[in-house]
Amino acid sequence: MMKFKLTFNPDKYKELLTAYLPKVIRTEAENEQALAIVEDLMHRKRSPEENELYQLLITLIEKFEQEYYQPNQQNNPQSMLLFLLEQSDQTKADLQTVLGSEILVDDILNSNQKINPELTQKLAEFFHVEANLFHK
Repeated sequence: MMKFKLTFNPDKYKELLTAYLPKVIRTEAENEQALAIVEDLMHRKRSPEENELYQLLITLIEKFEQEYYQPNQQNNPQSMLLFLLEQSDQTKADLQTVLGSEILVDDILNSNQKINPELTQKLAEFFHVEANLFHK
């Protein structure tokens, strides 16, 4: 039995972009709209094109929320982790299962522990996102 690797289809991606028209988020209403799309995409198996749109929207949302809610803070991995946790309906207990320790999860969420490359990989796989979302 042959396995087919899903390949990225530019035409399908163009259709998604046309349907959703993602752009830089400037208002809370636009942010809510983007969050709704992300939530929809998060809870299903995504095609490569949907995954690209998903990653793009997460990046746009994070940028808006940094500038709107925390204008003086640099992009930080902890805020991304909290954001993904909130959006995915996962719990701290789910994170403990992935990372192996309640203390580690608490330290990361309280910014007492940096997210090292190994943890970055685990979190990226758990949330189905690009690992670079957890880098400064």
